[in-house]
Amino acid sequence: MTHALYLLDPDPSPAWAPFAGARPIAELRAGAHLIRERWEAFAGTETTAIFALPHLAGFVEPGVPAVGARRPVAGPALIGSSTFVPRGLAPPLPPAAFRLSCNGVTVGWGVGPGATWDGPQANAASVEVSGVVLHGAYDLVRVLEPLLAEDLGAWLGESDPIPAGSSVLGDPAWISLHDAAVEPDVVFDVRQGPVVLESGVEVRSGTRLEGPLWAGANTHLLGGPIRASAIGPHCKVRGELACCLFLGYANKAHDGFVGHCVIGRWANLGAGTITSNLKNTYGSVRLDVAGAAIETGLTNLGSLIGDHAKTAIGTLLGTGTVIGVGANVFGAVRPPKYVPPLAWGVSEATAEAGARLTKEGFLKIAERVLPRRDVAVDDAIRAMLGRIYDWAAR
Repeated sequence: MTHALYLLDPDPSPAWAPFAGARPIAELRAGAHLIRERWEAFAGTETTAIFALPHLAGFVEPGVPAVGARRPVAGPALIGSSTFVPRGLAPPLPPAAFRLSCNGVTVGWGVGPGATWDGPQANAASVEVSGVVLHGAYDLVRVLEPLLAEDLGAWLGESDPIPAGSSVLGDPAWISLHDAAVEPDVVFDVRQGPVVLESGVEVRSGTRLEGPLWAGANTHLLGGPIRASAIGPHCKVRGELACCLFLGYANKAHDGFVGHCVIGRWANLGAGTITSNLKNTYGSVRLDVAGAAIETGLTNLGSLIGDHAKTAIGTLLGTGTVIGVGANVFGAVRPPKYVPPLAWGVSEATAEAGARLTKEGFLKIAERVLPRRDVAVDDAIRAMLGRIYDWAAR
């Protein structure tokens, strides 16, 4: 029996800042794959719909299924939590109501033919599954390296020849190139994990690629040491990068260390932007999101940077900084650890967010930026961005 697949986003909470409200949580990247893609591999079918915040209805990105508010679902159907990263394939599923459980945590629900799901059901059979429960956006950093190692190992076996002039440290069989353009004097260090470069990736001379590392289609790696990261598609990256996750279409084209970060779509890091990813005390990193303190349990955590956010040149981001969707960070070399959505500058005197970007300004910037990656801003995208702005500005 084939179950239709639906994904259910969590209720908004500070733990999912700065991405909750700007995009479906199912469209965040966990390792080299989106959470949605991992559920689709688990269930063996494409997603029918994502249940998210109402203003995200009509969310527009390539490959994203219909997005709308939660509603009753006719069986046979599987409803997966967007805060769970499944591993492997789904076991046989009962013909009647069931719930998926991972180490005592409910991570999905299901109903059989002729039944309707409208929330957790009493007396549902429990089915144990393997995977990782995510407690917030910061957990994407925690699971990055182990998931990458699994993902990339499965993609090895077919590769274009390693270009002449490249240096390889480790087993060359751990390199997988697919129509990537690699200049001479690039170092592939695969002693700690594979390196996979997708179609259209360009790698400039002087770049050191340390696995596990994945670069999505049409990403440009412009120089410097890049380690244990998932980048792309359509990103530009230069400078020292460690344990970072780029959702795609982001720009870090200049020098500056960025480590243990999650970078949203259409984000731009100005030249010399540097992130701290370790406290002087070597203690656990705590986030402060609009006054809510969140203990991450992570020793290494850099910044969580929302979609369409931008930093000025020379910006220094403290350990555990959160920058909201559409925020423009300038006016202070060291901004506060929480920059709210749509902030327009930061006061040097108070280290607090200054004015708010106008809706007209937000849309105008997007209309200039998206075509730079060959994405036209049509009425559907403009309407989506307008709804996201209205939600963030509330």
